[in-house]
Amino acid sequence: MTRQVLRVLLVEDNEDDAILLLARLRRAGFEVFSERVETPQALDAALSHGTWDLILSDYKLPGFSGIAALERVQARKIDVPFFIISGTIDDETASSAMRAGAQDYLSKDRLDRLIPAVERELREARMRSERLAAIEAARDHEARLGALAANIPGAAFQMTRGDDGQISIEYLSEGALFLFEVPLDALIGDGSQLLGMVLAEDRPGLDEALSECSQRLATLNWEGRIRVPGRDIKWINLRATPTRLDAQTTRWDGVMWNITHSKQSQADLSASRAQLAELSNHLQSVKEEERERIARDIHDVLGGLLVGIKIELSLLASRLESDPAHGARAKRIAGLVDEAITTAGRVARELRPGILKEFGLAAAIESHAEDFSQRTGLRCNVLCADHDIECAEDASIAIFRVFQETLTNVAKHAQAKEVTVRLMQEGDEVLLQVTDDGVGIRSADFSKPRSFGLRGMRERVASLGGSVDIRAVSPHGTQMILRAPVAQSGNHSFQESA
Repeated sequence: MTRQVLRVLLVEDNEDDAILLLARLRRAGFEVFSERVETPQALDAALSHGTWDLILSDYKLPGFSGIAALERVQARKIDVPFFIISGTIDDETASSAMRAGAQDYLSKDRLDRLIPAVERELREARMRSERLAAIEAARDHEARLGALAANIPGAAFQMTRGDDGQISIEYLSEGALFLFEVPLDALIGDGSQLLGMVLAEDRPGLDEALSECSQRLATLNWEGRIRVPGRDIKWINLRATPTRLDAQTTRWDGVMWNITHSKQSQADLSASRAQLAELSNHLQSVKEEERERIARDIHDVLGGLLVGIKIELSLLASRLESDPAHGARAKRIAGLVDEAITTAGRVARELRPGILKEFGLAAAIESHAEDFSQRTGLRCNVLCADHDIECAEDASIAIFRVFQETLTNVAKHAQAKEVTVRLMQEGDEVLLQVTDDGVGIRSADFSKPRSFGLRGMRERVASLGGSVDIRAVSPHGTQMILRAPVAQSGNHSFQESA
């Protein structure tokens, strides 16, 4: 397998610490290219001449700091994961760093979270880049559509219509010649020829719109199809303002536009969006398969190796009982192996929880909540009223991923002490509710240009035919309510955004 290239910028004055961090990354399978800086000037130079995938910064440097480095990166509007790593950082300082924009913080003597955190932030950075590219493509398509609309040929007209439905064309501009491709003299006067060009299935809609707008003296805005003699069908948009001439007659002044190109562009855009959705669904399926493969390798291969190491250590420790110093060291190593086995199991469960397949959504949520509590120290109370909820596999995965994302947001932003989770079935819907007692979400948070996590959650559940509602709760905290149908229709497919 090709090793992933990782360009790392180290803001670190201790060369030994920098070497330790790089060694961790290389052991995790990354091909690392790095540069170490320790002054503001060197940092600016590195940001100017290089493109970086990750920035790892010490908190305190001589005459410099991790927060100051973060501010310099933000001032350049560089979207790159920024981690603060320090040997002396308290919880308050770490929270301040996270609020300032750092993606994570770690202690130098506890780097077990480094690799999972780096992989997570790299995935999120990649998703942000892909999402921005998709947005730019959509904007480009819409810009082309706007250019077409600005050049649509139109025709000014004036006509009168009696309550009996008879129409007389009083005036047509030269643009009508290009629109109808019929000499103007043949259209002015009796409007039967012009109306005869409207398709039979669209004519009742036009008559109804004219009658209704005439009664209310409201602006007419009608779209329909005409068949040009000897030519193809065209779409036209008719906009006109009514004026009552007498009790039986209404005069209409307006413009007719050829919107055939616009209609075709709309169809192309819809087809493009459908293809993009299909591609996204395929990518999500591939991503889930890759996660399952990695989780299987971690569980079966790495887990097996660790268990084998533990057994060998146990045998070695038994032979070193007569040597207290070496025996104690063997026991410490065995403890580290136990911790590695636990971490490997947790990572495998987060990548692809086997419990989701074997025991269902409720059991998977309870298991992940327990892992979350152990990892973050936050109390996580789970109340599952219905343990036998049966969802389609893609729906269960999507709901579980939203749950993972929600707890990640709580850990990163909420400053909460407790999280309450409720899972139940209401009629034909699955209801998942996650409430924290943190600082609460603000309305401005939803409109942040980089709030891809919240948008991804909504899109993921919308693909199931469901919805996600995120709101601040009184007196403080945030609540996420997910609703999704138990039985998925064929029109919806699972779509995940990391």
